[in-house]
Amino acid sequence: MPFTLPKLAYEYTALEPFIDSQTMQIHHTKHHQTYVDKLNEAIAKHPELANNKVEELLADNLKIIPDDIKTAVRNHGGGHLNHSFFWELLAKDKPISDNLKKIIEKQFESFDKFKEEFSNAALTRFGSGWVWLVLTKDKKLKIYSTANQDSPLMQGDKPLLGLDVWEHSYYIKWTSNRKGYVENWWNVVNWEQVEKSYNSK
Repeated sequence: MPFTLPKLAYEYTALEPFIDSQTMQIHHTKHHQTYVDKLNEAIAKHPELANNKVEELLADNLKIIPDDIKTAVRNHGGGHLNHSFFWELLAKDKPISDNLKKIIEKQFESFDKFKEEFSNAALTRFGSGWVWLVLTKDKKLKIYSTANQDSPLMQGDKPLLGLDVWEHSYYIKWTSNRKGYVENWWNVVNWEQVEKSYNSK
């Protein structure tokens, strides 16, 4: 069954003024749609993979993917999965719970230090990519960035929070000011979704 573009649970204007509606619309209907289309083109060459979830395609560093479509699935499958995850992480007025805050503080000393480390990873990611808070295989929280559309699932980690730092995610509003984008993004983190991911098996 072909992959499809997920519908958003909110309007493109819902994250204003922190993320502008024009960026949201283009990011969702153009960039994400392209990842979906290109992923479907790749999988069509190997019908035996058609019933796999995108998470299964990317798992174990794309172990089940034939060499002739591995790069396409890595880029476009990763793009589809990362963006589908990203949209769910965006919402206004979804503050962090005391429980999740304590879990983060235990790993990073304080919530402010966690935000500082995450933001620094976003600002120092060279070129295009993502920044993640993940739950590692040994059940520890870790912050790191990945290049292009690489997913933490490729190395066996579970993503809890992700930030797209490709220029297409902020350039209309912020031009080259990635710092402004990152600082404003903290206002629309859906911490309920982060905690849901943390608690899921």
